[in-house]
Amino acid sequence: MATVMLDGNRTDISTGTTLGDLLPDHDPSLSVAIIKPGISSHTETRQYLLKTTAGEIVVEISGEERLPLPSLPSGLEVRWQDRQTVSIGIFPASFSPARRPSRYERGDLILGCGGYDPAQSMLVFSRKTHSADHGAAGDGGVLGQVISGRGVMDRLGPGDKILGIEPVISFSESVDAFTTTDMGFEVSDGMQVISHIRIEAQGYDSATHKYINQAAESVELMLLALMSGKFTGSQRMSTHTRCDTLAGTAVPYEAGSSRREGSVMLRTSGKKQGSVYIYTEDLPRSLAHTRTGQVVHGIEIAKIAKEGESFEVRVTPDKFDLVGVSLDKAILFASSQGVKLTPDRDGPERIIISQDPATTLDVLTEGRVAVKTVPGSQVIDIVLDDLHAPETCRIFREITGLKFHDVGRLPLFFAFDDVYLFETKVPKTINIKPENTPDDEVTAGAFAMTNESRKGAGMVGVRTNENSEFGPTSEPFSGTNVLGRVVDLEKLSVLKEGDMVYFREVHQ
Repeated sequence: MATVMLDGNRTDISTGTTLGDLLPDHDPSLSVAIIKPGISSHTETRQYLLKTTAGEIVVEISGEERLPLPSLPSGLEVRWQDRQTVSIGIFPASFSPARRPSRYERGDLILGCGGYDPAQSMLVFSRKTHSADHGAAGDGGVLGQVISGRGVMDRLGPGDKILGIEPVISFSESVDAFTTTDMGFEVSDGMQVISHIRIEAQGYDSATHKYINQAAESVELMLLALMSGKFTGSQRMSTHTRCDTLAGTAVPYEAGSSRREGSVMLRTSGKKQGSVYIYTEDLPRSLAHTRTGQVVHGIEIAKIAKEGESFEVRVTPDKFDLVGVSLDKAILFASSQGVKLTPDRDGPERIIISQDPATTLDVLTEGRVAVKTVPGSQVIDIVLDDLHAPETCRIFREITGLKFHDVGRLPLFFAFDDVYLFETKVPKTINIKPENTPDDEVTAGAFAMTNESRKGAGMVGVRTNENSEFGPTSEPFSGTNVLGRVVDLEKLSVLKEGDMVYFREVHQ
């Protein structure tokens, strides 16, 4: 009888057994890792170690390499440095300078030159995001990115030099590993099959199954980012894979540590603030990342999966969020988790609008939670149209709180005839561009936001009747972004101006 290792467990198989047979409940859109039996091997990566007098820097080449880094002469010195860059050279190279500025991110390694003469080429490290003309080629001349040693890059100064450059070697136990979503793939004797990644959150003690409220806020954001059970690799580098589900979300720095293999981190600053990182190789500590968990199973998927692939992720604990849940269901769920629930008042058909403590780790550590509720008649169900109005829906979730919970809120500003308008506070820095504007009419229940073409940009409204002239915010169709529809139209009639209105997103 042939056998495979399925998520670490030996499983007997017969001839013709497929992944679908082994994983009958697996989502076929999510990748599974397959590792065939192999022998120990080593290969060169796209990484290079630069030994300098200030310390070591590791860079990863991201495109077609324009010059063999190891062949550069040793002893190249710092030629120029300021707040934005540090340049090391000089050496000859072959490219055509574009004579125009390009935009660079922190950590970019650039091939530039002085006086637009490639014979006077230099390696330019970008210390800050900036735009400049470094005498680079037309595509900006970015060779790759610094993935370790950015602090060394910042310290480089007059008198420092490169002592040597060498490729980084990666050792592997298997020469044949890949991912697939083909559930008809036939497995064979000796294969390893890894169907998911399992993460234990920072603050969870697997030995005692107890919790401490360590890094509670950042862990809560990780649980939110991964609560769908899916990790999509928005970026894949040799040292990590990154998921941008919550990119752009503020994250506090709470738990620093070295970024070792399997570490799960949230970025706390920069353009990708809020993104989740799973590290596949050891890197030094970074003040731009806070630790939120550890992969305890399935790191192979993170190492093998390509950029853009999605795979299943399971996190311990589940997110403890009762907002939007009916009180009777919340009582049952809290009891199953060993948590004492105290409501502000009892009664049938009440919906929870807030909880204290607010974070999962705080609730599980303290073993208790108090909740505030409102009658179900005050909670209006809505369906948002992410397919046709993704940006408007994103803005709406931000300003109402639906980004973080199943219930958001807005005060009723004005009601007249068949129109209900809700007051919003959209930051002036957010542009509401026209999106999903109506053509001929808006239907009853249409939910919309005024776009930036009108003075009332950001206003949210709903119409209870169809209209062929004006949108739900009483603006012309050109100024109306339809973002979804209201399910509970009958609940609007009892609302009064100034009432706080609670919206619950439902998925259909």
